[in-house]
Amino acid sequence: MKLLRPTADPNAQLELPLADATPPVPPVQQNLLAPAPDAQPGADRAGERTGDRGGDRGGDMWPPILPNGRTLQVGERTLHYSLKRSSRRTIGFTVDDRGLSITAPRWVTLVDIESAILEKQRWIFAKLGEWRHRESRRVLPTVQWRDGAELPFLGQPVTLRLESPAGVLCFDADTRVLHLALPAHAEEQQIKDRVQGWLQNQARRLLAERLDIYAAKLGVRHTGFALTSAATRWGSCTADGKIRLNWRLMHFPLSMIDYVAAHELAHLKEMNHSPRFWETVESIFPEFRDVRARLRAHPPELLPTF
Repeated sequence: MKLLRPTADPNAQLELPLADATPPVPPVQQNLLAPAPDAQPGADRAGERTGDRGGDRGGDMWPPILPNGRTLQVGERTLHYSLKRSSRRTIGFTVDDRGLSITAPRWVTLVDIESAILEKQRWIFAKLGEWRHRESRRVLPTVQWRDGAELPFLGQPVTLRLESPAGVLCFDADTRVLHLALPAHAEEQQIKDRVQGWLQNQARRLLAERLDIYAAKLGVRHTGFALTSAATRWGSCTADGKIRLNWRLMHFPLSMIDYVAAHELAHLKEMNHSPRFWETVESIFPEFRDVRARLRAHPPELLPTF
């Protein structure tokens, strides 16, 4: 078994985003080489200004105003974005469900950053438009949290029943009925909490089992496993081998769960999304392309909300 050697930054991680589920608008990134500094790090940034967080949002502009938010007038449109400083060498642009986020070297002035924004404005507004269109199509399913309600479990519907012949929470795999052992007057929140707790318990067992199976196939060993309720990713893998998987994967067929498990484990050999990474995924999960397409075709917003 091969154990991943931690990199210099054990907290670094790669993620499989939920947004990957709805093409053609996965989170998109662009990097620009930062301009050569006119001064050493810490040089004057007098050109920087604080954005107006409560001003005009540009009429048809969809993205929310983020923490550390700034605004830039681009022609007739007002662009909102968040800015983060780091030790990176390039200016990075990310467009996702939160809007536009920019990460820039500490020594780059705001004038340089805004020049880079103007250079990439067609790409930025195109991607923001795709996300705005996606949000306009968002339809949150309404689950009636009551006796007789249905929700997906491992790709098939499960019926909820408040009563339980055994007097305890139990799942009848033959009839696909989840007996909650709750009183007939149970409130919606009680039902949701009981169902979510059951799903998470199932996830701890099943997801751990699937990771072990595919880790053995690949000849790697992860250093830790935990569930996540993240709203933006199906799973993640840190550089020191810790894997987190979203418990909501339990709504999907086993093949989709296996794809995500194989995906994250492959990062223990390739901490990137290079061709070699996808070859690694294919070596233990040959049908990954078809299953990945199915995952992408299933918007996360169509899952039950808790």
